Amino acid sequence: MDDFVMTIEDDVEINAYNKEENEENEETDNTSLKKNDINPDFSFYVGDDNFYVDEGWDFVAAKAGLKPKLTTPSKTIDEIITNKRNEVKSLLNSNLKTNGQSNSKKEEYLNSNKDRENDSNSESSSENEYEKQRKKEYFADESETINYNIAESFQTMNLSRPILKGLSQLGFIQPTPIQKQTIPIALMGRDICGGAITGSGKTAAFLVPVMERLLYRPRQTPSVRVLILTPTRELAIQCHSVATKLASFTDTTLCLCIGGLNLKKQEAELRTRPDIIIATPGRLIDHVRNSPSFTLDTIEILIIDEADRMLEDGFSAELNEIVKNCPKSRQTMLFSATMTDNVDELIRLSLNRPVRLMIDPTKATAVRLIQEFIRIRKHREEDRPSMLVALCKKTFRRKVIIFFKSKAIAHEMKIIFGLLDLKAAELHGNLSQERRMEALEAFRDGKVDFLLATNLASRGLDIKGIETVINYDMPQSYEQYIHRVGRTARAGPDRKLLKKVIKHATKSQIRRRTIDAKIIAKYREKLNKLKNQIKERYLVNLLGLGFSPN
Repeated sequence: MDDFVMTIEDDVEINAYNKEENEENEETDNTSLKKNDINPDFSFYVGDDNFYVDEGWDFVAAKAGLKPKLTTPSKTIDEIITNKRNEVKSLLNSNLKTNGQSNSKKEEYLNSNKDRENDSNSESSSENEYEKQRKKEYFADESETINYNIAESFQTMNLSRPILKGLSQLGFIQPTPIQKQTIPIALMGRDICGGAITGSGKTAAFLVPVMERLLYRPRQTPSVRVLILTPTRELAIQCHSVATKLASFTDTTLCLCIGGLNLKKQEAELRTRPDIIIATPGRLIDHVRNSPSFTLDTIEILIIDEADRMLEDGFSAELNEIVKNCPKSRQTMLFSATMTDNVDELIRLSLNRPVRLMIDPTKATAVRLIQEFIRIRKHREEDRPSMLVALCKKTFRRKVIIFFKSKAIAHEMKIIFGLLDLKAAELHGNLSQERRMEALEAFRDGKVDFLLATNLASRGLDIKGIETVINYDMPQSYEQYIHRVGRTARAGPDRKLLKKVIKHATKSQIRRRTIDAKIIAKYREKLNKLKNQIKERYLVNLLGLGFSPN
């Protein structure tokens, strides 16, 4: 388009940003909402343009919107690893015939034996008087919000039949605690500051009231009414997928606005004035600044999900600009798993006398989570890969997410897992958007047993049936840890963080795991034998994925 000035040529990400644009019952009561339960000041803006979009994107459509590949790699890393394993297998076959060795030794080298190793309060910090006074002055009085009815089911929330059908299609039967408290208040048009841990159902908590209110919007002229911001592309795609299913029995239109998707297609989609935009801050700001036909002037509801993560990733300036571009009369809902000083500033900038909904104890881990720690001595640091492989070969064999501190380590372990016949996918910022989505789908569908990830996947991704989360390294902060809900750690430099984790958990949640020295030695020997192959594969794929060897 002649009137569109691109700041990112052909969707290429610029290193100067120093961050990645990374970006979750069919029957109803005959009773209707009472008039005094609805905020009379809340109304949708009606513009002048005549645009119409017939449907939003679903998860498959998001993949179709990916920018075209410049080059097609001849082989994937999995194909290369498989070829290498076949070469080694053939070489071993010839050597074993020559030396008269048994086939059992060959199998011991290529595959692990299938022996299974025997599986062996939240602190509430008191606030000082100053903090209490600040909150009293800013947040809505508890006496003002205490009378809100907490619904025990979706039917008692007076939701419309199309929304109940959408919830049924998603498999939602009973609302979670955050949904019970958020949905009725959001339907009244109140600003909300919600605090809940990952996996508590925040996505549906804000999508349900949004969809319900949009059923009663003026339809004469389409306009963008709802903006949902998420910190990563994956979270935005997941949110878009849930919203699409929830809106499947309505005429609500949606648009996914994230990096990695075709920029011109997004611009064309935005010109149709979809009802809901689900976006990451960086890409949205790009459209706001460079597309004359797109503004945020008609936004009626602003939702900021995982606010603390967005601020951690350096999106403070973008968030402030987005908030200032939205009308002051909007309704705003902000959700954050942790309440930091930066989040507090954003709350004061974006919310107006919000209702506080702190569903879970401060910095708590999931109630049913069992946390296990493995101590690695300073002089045994080189055994860390062997310990991880031993755990994955003998104990935690399926639906495992493993977090690494860097993309390079995650990629290296992907090669090791492939050579040891462990089905794994990697997820980090150096992969294209298409490969990230393929990795998530492969893990979700059970095609791979292990997801090797950086912090990109540490928040909000709703993958059912995850059995184990392993921290290969301790994260930099306790806030990161409670999102990773990890299984492994070491003392030494991480001792303070480890103590903090134990302090915030009950005795029944903390265990110490040990691995037999013979098993560690066995896998150390295996990795040493594979060292040259690992190095060769690592260097071959390093440049292809855009890594720096340093």
